Amino acid sequence: MLWNIDFRDKRPIYEQIVSGVEEEILRGILPPDEPLPSVRSLAMELSVNPNTIQKAYRQLETDGYTYSVPGRGSFVSNVEGLRSVKKKEALQKISGIVHEAKILGASDGEINEAVKGGMNL
Repeated sequence: MLWNIDFRDKRPIYEQIVSGVEEEILRGILPPDEPLPSVRSLAMELSVNPNTIQKAYRQLETDGYTYSVPGRGSFVSNVEGLRSVKKKEALQKISGIVHEAKILGASDGEINEAVKGGMNL
C-alpha cells in the first residue's frame, strides 16, 4: 500500500495522500475495517514528515472515509453511502459538461465518443 507522491505536483503532499487513499477506498481496494498503516510507518515509507500523514488521516476521517480507534490506529469506514453520493455528483458533472458541449454545437456522436474516451481533446 504505497501511494505515489509527486514532489513536483502543486498540491500539498497531504492532499495527494488523501486523494490516493480515497480512490483506493472508493474502488474497494481498501475494504471496510481495513487498518491503514501507522502514521510513523507511512511517514518513513513515503519519506515525509509524520505531521503530514497525521493531517491526511485527519482529513480522511473528517470526510468520512476512515475512523480512528484510540491506541489502535485508523481504519477504513464503510463507504457505500458515500460512494453513492460521489457517483451522483460525478454524473451531475458529466451532465453539465454534456449540456455545455451541446450549447457549443457538439453532436451526440462527438459527445458519445468523448465519454467513451475515444476522442483526444
